[in-house]
Amino acid sequence: MKQLVLDFPTQLQESLIIAQSYRFISPAKEFSNVVLSGLGGSGIGGSIVQNYVYGSLKIPFVINKDYFLPAFVNKHSLVIISSYSGNTEETLAAMQQAIKAKATIVCITSGGKVAEIAKKKNLDCILLPAGMPPRSCIGYSMIQVLRIFSHFGLIKDDYIKNIKAIIKELKAEEKNIQKKASTIAQKINGKLPVIYSAADFEGVAIRFRQQLNENSKILAWHHVIPEMNHNELVGWRDKADDKIVIILRNEGDYERVQTRMDINKKIIRKYTPNILEITSKGKSYWERVFYIIHLTDWVSVMLADLRNVDATEVKVIDYLKGTLAKN
Repeated sequence: MKQLVLDFPTQLQESLIIAQSYRFISPAKEFSNVVLSGLGGSGIGGSIVQNYVYGSLKIPFVINKDYFLPAFVNKHSLVIISSYSGNTEETLAAMQQAIKAKATIVCITSGGKVAEIAKKKNLDCILLPAGMPPRSCIGYSMIQVLRIFSHFGLIKDDYIKNIKAIIKELKAEEKNIQKKASTIAQKINGKLPVIYSAADFEGVAIRFRQQLNENSKILAWHHVIPEMNHNELVGWRDKADDKIVIILRNEGDYERVQTRMDINKKIIRKYTPNILEITSKGKSYWERVFYIIHLTDWVSVMLADLRNVDATEVKVIDYLKGTLAKN
């Protein structure tokens, strides 16, 4: 897993090549809505793209993490099927519904049943390199989502220059990122992380939580500001030295949200001294996103080392899937 994290900038380079070289079967056209169906490491990239287009996309964009597509999906819908393995049963079920609804379908996968169905039905299917844990392939999958959006005229392709800029930045900052990640991992070790971010950065917060779950083998939770100011903030009432609050921050966070973050710190510090801020780097949204992803990915694998656990192993998920296959 460490090697996969180290190779992340290279993955971004390769993903851009895959995206720019793919030739679509479906021509550009207008849609009434967009749905991305994908779970875990295959779906989180869609959540981050959803944050990115929230203020500019003129049609609804829904992330589906279930067996069933929304009832509104029809021939005027764009459905993105994202399953790294190509065998995710929930996503396969959603794919069949999208086919039945006559939606325009684009698949992102490394193979499996998704690729087989796409070939049989003559559907667009962007193939990714196989053989890696899905959570380590976020660069591959997310950039393909952006390519799909760009092809259908839903966004401009200016994300390309921003991603090229962060590739250069990550390579130049690699040693500093690892050093910072090591310090953060040591502070988290033995505590339950509580991750807070601005609402438009929630996808990145979820990604960090998921990496702590799968790589570090610990529980964690996240919430967003301002929503948590209307409920969870009241829950900070008792001593909580066993918890560490991690606030993901950006220079571009809305000023009122930044003010709320500062007030939150004063309130929460009464109950735990363990408060940590992680501030992104970069001028663009994508530079900030990929910087935090790379940094927190390192945190998760370094914390796994401190806990003496295998960051790659996910036996409980394998057991679940194996048991489901028998029923």
